[in-house]
Amino acid sequence: MMKDLPLALLLGGLLGVLHGFSQPSHSASVVPNFTRGTVTAETTTTQTITEVIRQIEYTTGESYTVSGTNINIPDVPKPGANYTIIEQGAPFQFTETYLGPGIASETSIDRTTVTESYTTSISVFTQ
Repeated sequence: MMKDLPLALLLGGLLGVLHGFSQPSHSASVVPNFTRGTVTAETTTTQTITEVIRQIEYTTGESYTVSGTNINIPDVPKPGANYTIIEQGAPFQFTETYLGPGIASETSIDRTTVTESYTTSISVFTQ
């Protein structure tokens, strides 16, 4: 009986193939059911950039300046020197500036930039 099993499988497979050939085949045609259409796509993008800028300028030495009108300025101006008015009662102007070592200036900037973009695209197709 074990000998007949492969023969039975072979004959069964052969009959299945012959049966398949004898059946009529049918196919349905595929027809799209639209004539035209549109596709709309919208995209919104938001970008936020935050900048923090800190700038500190230092001086390592000293700076001393003196200027004026109707003022007697000695040959070697220095802080604490004796400055006098040349013509008493006449108008005068006097400026004295001393800058020692340390922070000369400090700049601080905080800014936020927001950029928004909108994109709309429309595709139209027909058959």
